[in-house]
Amino acid sequence: MIRVRRRAGRVAAALGAAAALAAGTTAAASTGSSPDNHRVTTVFVSPWGNDRDSGANPGRAVHSLQRAQQIVRSLDSAMRGDIRVELADGTYQLSQPLALDARDSGTDGHTVIWTAAPGAHPVISGGTLVSGFRPSGRTSGGAQIWSAPAPAGLPSREMYIDGHRAQRASGVVPVTLTATPTGYTASSDLMASWGDPTDIEFVYSGGDGYWSLHTGGLGAWTEPRCPIASISGTTITMAEPCWINSTQRVMRTDGSGRTVNLVGPASVGNHELPTSVENARELLQQPGQFYYDAKAGRVDYIPLPGERPNHADVELATAQTLVSGTGTADAPVHDIAFSGLQFSYGTWDQPSSPEGFSEIQAGYTITGADGYATQGLCQFIAGGTCPFGNWTKEPGNISFNHDQRISFSGDVFTHLGAAGLDLGDGSQNATVKGSVFTDISGNGLELGGVDDPEPAVAGDHTVGNQITDNHIFSTSVEYRSGVGIDVGYAENSLISHNQLDHTPYTAISLGWGGWPDKIKAPAIANSSHGNVVSDNLIYDAMQYLADGGAIYTQGITGTSLADGEQITGNVIHDILDHGHAIYCDNGSTFMTITSNVEYDNQNDWGSRHADYVPPATGSTDDPLDVEHNYWQQGDRDSTARNVTVASNTIITGPQDAPSAIVDAAGLEPRYRGLLSVDPGRGHGAVPYAPQQAAAFAGEGAAYVSFTPTFFDQGRPVTSYTVTASPGGKQVTVDAAAYLKTFYVLVPGLTDGTAYTFTVTAGTSDARHGRAGTEAAWAGAHSAPSLPTGAVTPGPTTALPAAPASASADVGVGDVSVHWNPETVAGGTTPTLSYDVTLTDQKTGTVTTVTETGKTEVWATKGRDTFAVVGGLTHGDAYAVTVAARNAAGLGPAASAGVVTIG
Repeated sequence: MIRVRRRAGRVAAALGAAAALAAGTTAAASTGSSPDNHRVTTVFVSPWGNDRDSGANPGRAVHSLQRAQQIVRSLDSAMRGDIRVELADGTYQLSQPLALDARDSGTDGHTVIWTAAPGAHPVISGGTLVSGFRPSGRTSGGAQIWSAPAPAGLPSREMYIDGHRAQRASGVVPVTLTATPTGYTASSDLMASWGDPTDIEFVYSGGDGYWSLHTGGLGAWTEPRCPIASISGTTITMAEPCWINSTQRVMRTDGSGRTVNLVGPASVGNHELPTSVENARELLQQPGQFYYDAKAGRVDYIPLPGERPNHADVELATAQTLVSGTGTADAPVHDIAFSGLQFSYGTWDQPSSPEGFSEIQAGYTITGADGYATQGLCQFIAGGTCPFGNWTKEPGNISFNHDQRISFSGDVFTHLGAAGLDLGDGSQNATVKGSVFTDISGNGLELGGVDDPEPAVAGDHTVGNQITDNHIFSTSVEYRSGVGIDVGYAENSLISHNQLDHTPYTAISLGWGGWPDKIKAPAIANSSHGNVVSDNLIYDAMQYLADGGAIYTQGITGTSLADGEQITGNVIHDILDHGHAIYCDNGSTFMTITSNVEYDNQNDWGSRHADYVPPATGSTDDPLDVEHNYWQQGDRDSTARNVTVASNTIITGPQDAPSAIVDAAGLEPRYRGLLSVDPGRGHGAVPYAPQQAAAFAGEGAAYVSFTPTFFDQGRPVTSYTVTASPGGKQVTVDAAAYLKTFYVLVPGLTDGTAYTFTVTAGTSDARHGRAGTEAAWAGAHSAPSLPTGAVTPGPTTALPAAPASASADVGVGDVSVHWNPETVAGGTTPTLSYDVTLTDQKTGTVTTVTETGKTEVWATKGRDTFAVVGGLTHGDAYAVTVAARNAAGLGPAASAGVVTIG
């Protein structure tokens, strides 16, 4: 069935402009290839069409994409110009994927273009419409539940109401768990009474910081999840093979303390205890939550205030593939363009299956009954499969492989349940330009794979692809360890002039196979070279997980600095969690990092790694060139061990960097209209709840910290409200102010009483309510976070110790001061801020800067922390000290020495 959907004119206009720009580029390329290219043949498709018609004009439009495909195949064997498949406005609900192969390709230098009609915004949908909602009961808290029939047995994990994402029913685990070899023993049989245990998933959050309780996962960069197989009384048996793949990863026997896969621990952290539980009707408590009972064929939903599900467009995402293009090395699918289209309502079934989501990194998982013991372990264990690191890739809802000259321009990838777009092995000379990627469960865009490091056949290489002028934001909503752009082994890729923001983990990830240097072995040889990451604007990445970056690379990137990875002209700021703005992880060889602007990050650049690629033996580092950057980290010039760090400039903010770099980063001017395209701005949308809430006690008070909302569904967060239990004491703070301190003080509590806290995200945006209901949406807020652990207020007297390893790097009129926190993670009096003090030795003038934020609040012992102090006098000498402040007061200062300002 194909339905009509009218969309906001500004969305269609912005996308249409971007698509027209890119289409003009395509047409120009076609002009030179054939004197007859102006003879464009158009096949018309419409929700009102009829597949028995010819598609020759709008009045004879066909109805389905598959019928249009048949017509194209009848035309493209002897093309004398481009073939244009023009989609009228409406929603095209797929009963099966649009599966393209070499027969659907453009020929004789021409292109098959699947495009929106002028002014239209067609949606290619993998959704199943749900209707007939009726009130069906109330939660224990009194919230009204609405239910509707839905087809049984669908693979759906996602539901959308009027274009905004509902949240799966979730909450805290309601019993105390003790890990067993096959799962858990529960403190009571409560969960045994729940309707369908096989629907339930346990989630294991990674994370960072000594306030966060969410430090499980399979590394701080992961958030694995496993389904339950059965519950009998107090015995919870977990689904296999997810459980064994997530708890029994094989350890090395060489004393290194590492797993054979070299990536993360042997088992989900925190003694295998989940941090939350999802997908049971019994968990339905909050407005905006849903539960799909696939066996009974029913959807339960708690509406948001003012929402009427019986009058809404409710979609279960049910198709795992919307569009695919599958070629071979000898017969690639080629010369196909997609322009002005929206791809929506795809899902992914693996996490719901017994395989679950046993994660390695960036959406790659371990699968199979013996995956934990063999998959991708290659030379490092008997029976290991090769190549090393070949774990199971997250699929794309739109997927191509062995393709040439495929283009996406002015398209929208949104409301998707796997990766958005996957250009896999053998993708060559593809273009993704002027498009929007948002509200995607996993990775935004994937390029290449990790299964073939050195392809022997030319058609298997992933080469010459360009990803430019796209807006990628609020991705990895469900699998929060995903990344905005994920590149495996690829050659001559250009990733340029994109804007990436509000991602829970890494924004751009390149390369693979570098982990063997952890055991003094060479990184995996591969064909990667010539990849360029330039002029991107990246901010608000790393909002949830840790040990990643704005631009993250690992593995060999080329054969020399000349053809190795080039990272240049990027502007990167407000990268929140532990990692690096530009992160050279294990095996990162032959990278050039130059002319980037970086500020307000936890780390601007890191790090060096010993080189074990023959003939190197670890006595030198992987060759890197880090020059002419503008940053706050302030590393001193050095040419030691094959790493050049030189001519970098300390800045206090972007105003100190060349405006030519700052102004050029991100979308080029003609594409900046894409920044107004946000398909999540549906009626009733509310931000997602903050995460990782944690607290510690003060005297008559508590301090509450949490990671902010990165997925706001188009309604920017303006405030956060912390609520104490018992008593209901509330404190509301401005969202921007919270990001400066990264804690909320809740006063007026009773010493000796144990409290827990929840946090909601608020928005004052009322622009998107339906007529007559704007007031209902003003001040809307998210569901509450999971509660913190209990803390008991009381007297606080212990001052923090002096910071360790204090030092100072001098700039021009400023100084970058570094130190390590001395308070150990989990301490009773965590640090709230640091006072950095500079005393002018000539005039006696004292300058004190108070540094606050997530780095200061969550940093653990041994982590480098820094702050920049500007406005200093050239030629004057300053004594530099740094001291920590906690709830009890300011501790003793550590000296960073006396420095003379340049």
